[in-house]
Amino acid sequence: MDPLIEAFGLVFDPFVLAVIGLSAIFGMFVGAMPGLTATMATALLVPVTFFMPPVPALGAIVTATTMAIFAGDIPGAMLRMPGTPASAAYADESYAMTQKGQLNLCMGVNLVFSVGGGLIGVAVLIAFAPLLAEVAINFSSYEYFWLACLGLTCAVFMSNADPVKGFLSLFFGLLLATVGIDPAAGFPRFTFDDVNLMGGVNFIATMIGMFAVSELMRGAVTFDLATKAVPQAVGSLFRGLGEVTRRYWLNFLRGSAIGTAIGALPGAGADIAAWISYAVAKRFSKQPEKFGTGEVEGIVDATSANNSALGSAWIPALVFGIPGDSITAIVIGVLYMKGMNPGPTVFQENPQLIYAVFLIFILANLIMFPLGWAAIKSARQILRVPRNLLLPVILLFCLVGSFAMTNSLYGVVLMLAMGVLGWVMEEHGIPIAPLILGLVLGEMLEQTFVQSMIKADGAFLEFFSRPIAGSLGVFTLLIWLVMLARGFRRAPAAAPA
Repeated sequence: MDPLIEAFGLVFDPFVLAVIGLSAIFGMFVGAMPGLTATMATALLVPVTFFMPPVPALGAIVTATTMAIFAGDIPGAMLRMPGTPASAAYADESYAMTQKGQLNLCMGVNLVFSVGGGLIGVAVLIAFAPLLAEVAINFSSYEYFWLACLGLTCAVFMSNADPVKGFLSLFFGLLLATVGIDPAAGFPRFTFDDVNLMGGVNFIATMIGMFAVSELMRGAVTFDLATKAVPQAVGSLFRGLGEVTRRYWLNFLRGSAIGTAIGALPGAGADIAAWISYAVAKRFSKQPEKFGTGEVEGIVDATSANNSALGSAWIPALVFGIPGDSITAIVIGVLYMKGMNPGPTVFQENPQLIYAVFLIFILANLIMFPLGWAAIKSARQILRVPRNLLLPVILLFCLVGSFAMTNSLYGVVLMLAMGVLGWVMEEHGIPIAPLILGLVLGEMLEQTFVQSMIKADGAFLEFFSRPIAGSLGVFTLLIWLVMLARGFRRAPAAAPA
C-alpha cells in the first residue's frame, strides 16, 4: 500500500492540481476548435513539461487529451464540424439531432457516456494492463491486415441508402491513401514531383475540408434563402438521459468494450474505435434505417468507445514501450525525458508514478463532468451568432488548423480542395464517412498486406496460420459472404420495381 499512498500524495499536491485544472481548460478549448486535435494539444504541452517533475507533466498530458476527445463532440453537434478525428464518426448523427431540436439530449448523452466510457477504460487499464498488453504484443501483420479489412467493412454499414455509393466513397479514400512513399519499395507514388505529397494526403486537413468547408459552402449557397434556425433546446442538459440509459445500457457496455480492446492495439486509437463501434451499433440495431437521421443509439456506442480507448491505449505504452496511438507516442518520449523508461521494469522501479497516472486518469474523467457542462452551456451561444459573422470565423479556425498540421500552404490548399469535393459528393448523395475511413485505414491495410505477403512468400493461406489471425480472417470473410448474399436477394426484388 505504500506506493499507492505515495501516489495520492503526489497527485493531490496543490501544484499538480493547478496544472491539471489549467490543462483541462486548455484541452477543452483545443478539442472544441475544428482541426486542433488531441494530438496537437499533447504536442503543444511537451515544451511546457520540460520544466515539470514527472507527475505534473504526465497529469497535464492525460487531462488535456481526455478533455479534447470529449470537446470534439461540441462543434460536431452544433456545426457539423468535428473538433477531433475521434468525433468524426458520429458528427452527422449529432448534427441531425440538433436539427431536430434535441441538442440538449445529444450533448447530455455525449457528456455522460464519455465520462462513463473513460472510467471503464481506466478501470481496464488498472486491472488488466499486463494481460491485454500480452495479447496485443502478439499481433503480427496478419492480424492487423484482417483487423483493417474488418474496419473497412464498416463503410457499408455507414452508407444509409445505397451501398454502391458507400463503396465508391471508400475506394476513393483508399486511392488517396496510396499517395506518398510506397511502404515496400520506398518509391514515390502519385506525388507529381511535389515534396508536400511525399508524406501522403494529410488526414486532418482532409477531414476539416470534408466536414467543415463543405458545410460552409452549403451555408454560403443557401445564405440568401430563409434558413431555418437551429431549434434552441430549453431545460436541463440531462433531461431524458434516464430513458436513454435504460434503453441503451448494453450499447454503452459494448461501445466501451470495443473501445478498450481497440485502444490496447498498437497504432489503432480512439478514432478507429469510434468508427468501428458506430458501425457495429448500426449493424445490430433494431432500427438501422434511422441511423443518420438523428438516432441517439449510435452516439452512445461511439462516444463511449473513443473515450474508453484513451485509457487502454496506455497499456502497450506503459508495459512494453509501444505506442497505442499518436498521443502515447509523444507520451513515451516524455517518459524517457523524465527518466521513466517504459516497459515491465517501470512497474517495479516506479510503482508510485504508475499509480499516480491511474489516479490522474480517474480525476480527469471526473473533472470532465462539470467542466464539460460549462463548455456546452458556453458553446451554445454560438448558435445565436448571425451566420454572416459565424461562417467567416469558422473558416478562419479551419485555415489555422490546416496550416498548423502541415506548417505550409499545402494543408490549406488541400483543405479547400477536399471541401469542394465533399460538397459535390454530398450533393450527389455520396457519403463522406467511408472516404475518411478508407484514408485512415488505407496505409495500415497496404503496409500489413505487403509485410504479410513477404513473410508468407506469396502463400495467402499463411494469413490464416495463426489462431487470432485465422479467427479474424474467417469472421471477416463470413461478413463479406453475408453481405453478398443479401445483395443477391435484394436484386430480384428490385428488378420488378
